Amino acid sequence: MTTRSLPVLLERHAAALSACRRCGHEGVRPIASAARAPQAMLVGQAPGQVEADGGRPFAGRAGGTLFRWLATIGLDEATARDRVYIAAVTRCYPGPSPSGRGDRVPSRRERELCASWLEDELRIIRPRLLIPVGRLAIDRFLGAQPLEQLIGHAHDVEHVGGRSIAIPLPHPSGASSWIHEAGHKAQLHAALDLLETELVALGIIPRKPSRRSVA
Repeated sequence: MTTRSLPVLLERHAAALSACRRCGHEGVRPIASAARAPQAMLVGQAPGQVEADGGRPFAGRAGGTLFRWLATIGLDEATARDRVYIAAVTRCYPGPSPSGRGDRVPSRRERELCASWLEDELRIIRPRLLIPVGRLAIDRFLGAQPLEQLIGHAHDVEHVGGRSIAIPLPHPSGASSWIHEAGHKAQLHAALDLLETELVALGIIPRKPSRRSVA
């Protein structure tokens, strides 16, 4: 596949994804990335209510936190949306959690019905870099292991599109308490350092010294 054909394939893919109604969610439409010449993929869990209303991935409060993390390594939101394909395990807003805190975790059936969209994107993009964000996405590529063993490390993973370096990040949602536990911010810093190295190598961000803090 040529670089020139990538935008065409992703445009066709986005049109097909937007028309998907496999799960039968009434009044909910799948969310697709606007990136058409990406060199990396970021994979989240599922859209939230804000994303469902506006049609852009990671547009809500969790997205704001995620983009603040990425900004500390020189990747601003506009560049991230243009150069990184933002996908998810499922593409429709699953609704609020029955507990009243955060969004409902997509069911196994929903994940199975939606799986081919992510697989098609992996085949089309064949990313060198994968950024799984949150438990479901991390499990999808790295298996069900404790986050403490995964965050802050780079992992060589194989998938339907080939091989990628996977650098997982914790979920940025306020409903997730992992980041606030002892030692976990240091692991997030380590993951961001690794991401910076890979993003520089891909030419997505310039190489420059930086001093940062993660809120």
